[in-house]
Amino acid sequence: MHRYANWRSTVASLLLLAAGLVSTPCSAQTSHADAPSGILRFNRKLADATRHMDNAATLALWADDGVSLLPDASPLLGKPAIAAFMNRVTASLKGATMAKFAMQCSGIEVSGDLASEWCAEHQIVTLPGNQPPFDGHGQMLLVLRRDTHGDWRLLREMWVQAAITDSH
Repeated sequence: MHRYANWRSTVASLLLLAAGLVSTPCSAQTSHADAPSGILRFNRKLADATRHMDNAATLALWADDGVSLLPDASPLLGKPAIAAFMNRVTASLKGATMAKFAMQCSGIEVSGDLASEWCAEHQIVTLPGNQPPFDGHGQMLLVLRRDTHGDWRLLREMWVQAAITDSH
């Protein structure tokens, strides 16, 4: 079981797991003409899942052997570990809703069936009761892999907290 310094870090980690690549603005450098449009399709699916805080839809976008690297935690290795983590955090957030989600991604690079991209994100989550909303900023490096059907899946994710002035 992963332990965090406080619940806000846990909220940030879950939301960032769900966040992935959400914004469509990006620069593309690719050896495949269809790579940017396929990645943008992935982004739209992930954006919808994130806005609805839908763990099942988010998890469907991960590769079976995906790895998530989050601060102060052991690596989450594979879909079962990622799902268990997401479900634990979601259970602690009953009644929370996504009030705002924005992500600016840049630097898509594609090499065969792998792609990478870095993103700055910002989310505001309304919490139940009289709790103040969660207002988080982060930066991510993401690696995608094209599956046998040509769809992009999240293979690797690494997230760090960002200063408010660092995110868009």
